Amino acid sequence: MKPDEKERLRQRRHKRVRGKVNGTAVRPRLNVSRSIQHIYVQLIDDVTGHTLAAASTVEKTLREEHKTGGNVEAAKAVGKLIAERGKAAGIDAVVFDRGGYKYHGRVQALADSAREAGLQF
Repeated sequence: MKPDEKERLRQRRHKRVRGKVNGTAVRPRLNVSRSIQHIYVQLIDDVTGHTLAAASTVEKTLREEHKTGGNVEAAKAVGKLIAERGKAAGIDAVVFDRGGYKYHGRVQALADSAREAGLQF
């Protein structure tokens, strides 16, 4: 399967998920996006269209701690960081948007780490 075909299918899955998942100020959407080298996560209020908190492996502190941002350990660190930032913003519960990616590997590690750090899905 060609890479552009895989991306098109992922976007179809994401569109299907987004039809069911919607974030509010009380329970924002935890959006996950990943590439080969990095993983990104945002807490989004879909009603106002604002990002309430964000974290990624591109940030300087995480780049210094981890050799690469494209592994499970880095995803766990990002999950813990987004939970801390969400708690600081007064957010305890979220709805999970896996972005059309399989709930496996880095996406699952990020979600489990965020749960352990105190976010409720």
